[in-house]
Amino acid sequence: MTYDVAIVGSGFSAITLTINLLEVLPSTASIAVIGDDPGFGRGTAYRTEFYLHRLNVPAARMSVFPDRPDHFVEWLRSQGKAVFADDFASRGDYGLYLRDTLASRLRPRERRAQVEFVRARAVACGSVPGKPVRFVLDAGGELEARNVVLALGVGSAGLPISEDRIDTEAHRHIVENPWRMGWLSRVGRDDEICIFGSGLTMIDQVLSLRARGHRGKIRVLSRRGLVPHPHPVRRAAPVAVDLSGSRDISRIVRTLRRAVAEGADWRGVVDGLRPHTQALWQGLTLDQRSRFLRHGLAWWNIHRHRIAPDVYKAFDALVEDGTVSVKAGFLQSIDTDDTVAHVGYRVRGTTHVETIRTDWIVNCTGMERAGIGHSPLLKEMCDCGMIAMDALGLGISVDRQSRVLDPEGSPRENFFAAGALTAGQFWEITAVPDIRVQARHIAETIADEVRLALPAASRIA
Repeated sequence: MTYDVAIVGSGFSAITLTINLLEVLPSTASIAVIGDDPGFGRGTAYRTEFYLHRLNVPAARMSVFPDRPDHFVEWLRSQGKAVFADDFASRGDYGLYLRDTLASRLRPRERRAQVEFVRARAVACGSVPGKPVRFVLDAGGELEARNVVLALGVGSAGLPISEDRIDTEAHRHIVENPWRMGWLSRVGRDDEICIFGSGLTMIDQVLSLRARGHRGKIRVLSRRGLVPHPHPVRRAAPVAVDLSGSRDISRIVRTLRRAVAEGADWRGVVDGLRPHTQALWQGLTLDQRSRFLRHGLAWWNIHRHRIAPDVYKAFDALVEDGTVSVKAGFLQSIDTDDTVAHVGYRVRGTTHVETIRTDWIVNCTGMERAGIGHSPLLKEMCDCGMIAMDALGLGISVDRQSRVLDPEGSPRENFFAAGALTAGQFWEITAVPDIRVQARHIAETIADEVRLALPAASRIA
């Protein structure tokens, strides 16, 4: 069968695209969603049931529909949850919201496009100009589509050290993927933990450990030793800062600092950037973007991607009582003896190497930067010239309409990418408020193409 649209992926970007396509496609259209994640759309982030695993964005900004900002808040209230617009809902509740929103769009079968969820991985892709795109599936068989959206997201980053610096026996102490939560059941109450990475994933894992009864010491190691800031209990209003004429990183930073020095709340200043972040990124040269990634990214992350106030309070209490310590340094080696692992790291700003003795090493370095390395499909498509990695290795090359570019920089007809894969073009494209706008735009563009392909008498949704 040849579908009108194929969505490749099963995470948030894929479910948001599916929901939006169901709203705008004619009822005669067909959609295939290709992915092997049984928790379609919820993924790891929204499948958790731990109450302190909270969204990092207030509920009022988490609707999947950009033109209906209260949709998520209204859903929460319909479930009997007393919430305000500025509350930080649980990620588990958000996963249920996504599931219910999709289900509500699937119920009126006679008035919507046909949707088939294909439980498989696409492992290869072929394309001939003027003909549908063909995917080969790992479960066997093939699938064709006239329009394609790649919504694969990114994979988990590996340990920040080469394999030859890791003792073979040390692997039994290493948790490569902490979101496979089974590792928590193997941790002893007084075991010592060393976590690589000091961002949002680290905080989630620390609080999960404490909730499971762990009482041992936790040492956190990252290159700069920075942890996310909290949102204020009462949200500061976004502050509009005049950045006209600011077309380099240093000048932008100076302008923002001046606004804070003149009395503006820094959180409001950062939030005021949100409507302009993509345009600011696109106004930078390649060298300026590269400089930002080298020197400014860690600072951007802790100020821009903040955490719920009560989550920060719970984490900060562990730092204050000495349970958690955060160190800045560079991982040098992982060795082991008969019982424990030994983590060698160079203290930041020095040549001194210190050692952490630990029972467990947990990789919380976050998501990988490049969006191709984790996916055999994307690597195969890159190798055969169907797609290209963007210049900074953040994902794949797309234009400002999210159309996939070939290695020569030309847009591929009826071929789109969504979400984190498009960070090279949009930068801020991993959070719900940004992805939902992109998803709606892609859905409407595809719907226009599908209607144009229909006989004139049938162009009614």
